[in-house]
Amino acid sequence: MSRLARVFWKVGRFGALVAVCCGIGLHWVALQSVAWTNMLITYSKRGPLCQAITQTFDGAHPCSICHLVNVGKNSEKKSDLQAPTPKLDMICVCRAVCLWRPFVLFEYPPRDFSFCQFVQSPPVPPPRSLPG
Repeated sequence: MSRLARVFWKVGRFGALVAVCCGIGLHWVALQSVAWTNMLITYSKRGPLCQAITQTFDGAHPCSICHLVNVGKNSEKKSDLQAPTPKLDMICVCRAVCLWRPFVLFEYPPRDFSFCQFVQSPPVPPPRSLPG
């Protein structure tokens, strides 16, 4: 594989990963984490760490990034609710299919497998040994 092909392959994998992350909303989680870290640093400069943690996560002191994340999440939810795409039913109606054959009792003819039946006399004439 050439160097250029490897670069395109890696860029493609990275692009697919970014698309999946954005599709499940991971970008909002990352942005909210950045906002909380920034708020924690800012509030810890003004007071004790315990108070900074409380102010960061209580929801009463949001920063501008927190507002941006809330607006973005709400706009995604509204657009999802406004344009529901009709679902196409690609699966046929369920049918009852029975693959098991009904059990039929079958009587085998009686056989006698006693020991006496299997014991037979040696073949006549007895086998000759090779000259040697």
